[in-house]
Amino acid sequence: MAISEAEVREALKQVKFPGLSRDIVSFGFVRSVQVEGDVVAVEIALTTANPQAGEAVERDARVVLEALPGVREVKLGCTVHAPQNAPAAAPARRVLPGVRYKVAVASGKGGVGKSTVAANLALALQRGGATVGLLDADIYGPSQQMMMGCTDKPRVNAAEKILPVDGNGVAVMSLGFLMDPDQPVIWRGPMVMKALQQFIEDVEWGTLDYLVVDLPPGTGDAQLTITQQVPLDGAVIVTTPQDVALIDARKGLAMFQKVNVPVLGMIENMSSFVCPHCGERSEIFKHGGGRRTAEQLGVPFLGDIPIDPAIVLGGDAGTPIVASHPDSAAAKAFLELAAAVREQVER
Repeated sequence: MAISEAEVREALKQVKFPGLSRDIVSFGFVRSVQVEGDVVAVEIALTTANPQAGEAVERDARVVLEALPGVREVKLGCTVHAPQNAPAAAPARRVLPGVRYKVAVASGKGGVGKSTVAANLALALQRGGATVGLLDADIYGPSQQMMMGCTDKPRVNAAEKILPVDGNGVAVMSLGFLMDPDQPVIWRGPMVMKALQQFIEDVEWGTLDYLVVDLPPGTGDAQLTITQQVPLDGAVIVTTPQDVALIDARKGLAMFQKVNVPVLGMIENMSSFVCPHCGERSEIFKHGGGRRTAEQLGVPFLGDIPIDPAIVLGGDAGTPIVASHPDSAAAKAFLELAAAVREQVER
């Protein structure tokens, strides 16, 4: 029996618009479907300022259509139109031209120590001889200004660019510098996107070997804005060992894969605790879940970070453990993480 037009449209609901959870049928991008025997012809017209979205949608749609039973030939057309109110295309310009490598630190959920990992990764890269910047893109919960011990406020130079603040030798920019710490950030998506765009375009980052981007937890507007505007060289996924964190870590990893950002690997934070008095090891939040998940998803496992009260104290005091206790087991784990990141992005 020949496949019907309704069955074709239903199948195309599997094709999501890149970076979003909504499918191309519900968006109204599937303009026509024709079925003649075992030949299916589909026309897709996208309205987006991102021309690369068309390639991804066409590829995914072809895979879905060719898998339909009884279909011998697929005729697929996919066109991309810029929004009507979009400005005329300007000459391509480089984003963050002085930054050699851009690395995002992300997590599927909050509370796994993502910002702590981002701060110590930045310091570990800096300890290795690199010039490093740290962009706190966690708009709703900025903390890097405190964790990095920044006491000054950002200044503006003659070119009206915002100058990052020095924190333990790392150039830091965070919304926390500009907001009242007692006031919540109650912003809708467009305001978040505008703030992140300003941090990318209006901050004088200068010449850096690495820019570490501390993303907010989850998969939303902020993450999509960064991945669309910044050519990321890779992302590090932070998780803790328990299953509830690993479920969300998988989602964060899948998001980066959907928007074609290389996943450098997964790191397990709060992995275990070694008693400083008796030396007994306790797996408070279980152990090994990060490694197993990385192996299942086919991404590198970048190591595990032990529970150490000095990590918390250092973050609160503005001297992360890589700076305050460089010989500790936790600091060594962060240095190994930095070495793994360097090896992957520089090869």
